[in-house]
Parts: sequence; structure tokens; C-alpha cells
Amino acid sequence: MAIIDAQIHLWRKGTATPPHLGRPYLVEEAIRDMDAAGVDGAILHPPASWDPDSNEQAIEAVEAYPKRFRILGNPPLDRPDSPQLIASWKSRPGMLGYRFYFNKPNNKTWPTDGSIDWLWPTAEKAGTPLALLAGDWLPLLGTIADRHPGLKLIVDHMGALRGAKGDAAFPAMDDLVKLAKYPNVAVKLTGGPFYADDAYPFRSLHPHYRRMYDAFGPRRLFWGTDITKMPCSWRQCVTHFQEIDWIPEADKRLIMGEAICDWLGWER
Repeated sequence: MAIIDAQIHLWRKGTATPPHLGRPYLVEEAIRDMDAAGVDGAILHPPASWDPDSNEQAIEAVEAYPKRFRILGNPPLDRPDSPQLIASWKSRPGMLGYRFYFNKPNNKTWPTDGSIDWLWPTAEKAGTPLALLAGDWLPLLGTIADRHPGLKLIVDHMGALRGAKGDAAFPAMDDLVKLAKYPNVAVKLTGGPFYADDAYPFRSLHPHYRRMYDAFGPRRLFWGTDITKMPCSWRQCVTHFQEIDWIPEADKRLIMGEAICDWLGWER
């Protein structure tokens, strides 16, 4: 089984958003930790909100370890040339698409106030999948998916409520599973242990995993960690999911690596 982590961050500077590590996380450390955990590859999500140079760092990581990394980049969306960037960045080394989050005072309303309405048709035309921290606006994401059927969309972190634990972390689950009717919507099962209200092996997550599995199936669910904010080891993030007994092994192979490679076009 090839294990591909759907989301990790690398950065050299800046103050990471808590509860991420309070120090830089560099590619050499990530490779060491992946090897120790049995993780074969990872999708890099440059945290440009706290390290503006992290997109370039991600490219350097791909060039140094081309078999281990690919990128969902984070180009700026508030520049006059932003539409051109969306169309052209896919030619950069390792770039398979983009990941955006809107959790700052200056951008938190962008998805809902029309500021980035241009993004959806531009990304669809460019053939660049988008991963989105969209837990607060999942119904709108459904509208976007319906209007732009050629645009692949990924919901970050299961649409969970940041900082909440247990059932309280999944107030939008009903809205999330409704998105399964759109074949161009997938979900990242990233950060699971962060939202659990019990200890390893985090069985409190199983009912929520089950709802998403039943709705989306194994080809539109992507396991991952967001490792720099996990309350456990990378290896435990792997094994807590591998040991779920109600998911067939063939489906685990998809969820833990094959499906995201297919979705993003990473030919390993």
C-alpha cells in the first residue's frame, strides 16, 4: 500500500497559526518523519499566510525529492494578475492544483461576498483542482460544484469546526454529505486526531468517517494528517486509520493514497 498524506505544511519563517508547531518545519525533518511513519509521499500545502516564501520552499522540496512530494500551491488572489497566476502556476515544478483558506479578517468574506467569483471559472478552464477550507460555507460550495462541473473541488479537514472535539467538531456533517451528489467534490480526511475527544486509536472518529465513507466512497476520500498540529505521532495517524475493521483493504489503499493521486493527476 502506497501511503500518501493529503496535507502537510513546510515553512522556514513566520509565526505559524496555533496549534501548529511554534518553529519552522523543514523538508529534511519531514522526510525523516515520513520514513519513520511509513509514509511514502505527501501533498505540500504552502502556508503563505505566515511564510510568504513557502510556495518557493515547496518547489525546492519537490525538486530535491521528486518521488515524495507534490504541491497544492497558494498563489495570491487579491492582485490584478491573480487570474493569470491561476492559469500559469500549474506549469511550476510539482504543482497539481491550489489550496485556499479564508480565515483572516481581510479575506474571510471573500467566498461569500463575490470577491473571488472569478476564481471558479478560471480554475475550471485551467484544469486546476482546488482544495478549500470551506466548513463555514459548504452549501455555497455545492452551488459552485453544480455551476462548474469540470472543476475538481476538495473540502479540507472534513468540513470540521476548528478547535472543537468529538461530535461538536462536525456540526456541518449533514451539509458535507449532501455534496456527495456532485461527482466533482471530494473530501480530505485530514486532521482526524485533532478533532477526536478520546485517545488513540481515536474510535470517536469512526461514526463520522462512516458517514463520509458511505456518502462519497473510497475514490473521493483522501486520508492525511496536517502533521504539524497533530496530538499524536505520524505513525499513529497512519495506524489508527489502517486498523478500521469495517473498511475493506482495497478501499483503504484508495483512501490512503491511490485516490488522491488519481484525483490530482500525480502519476507515481
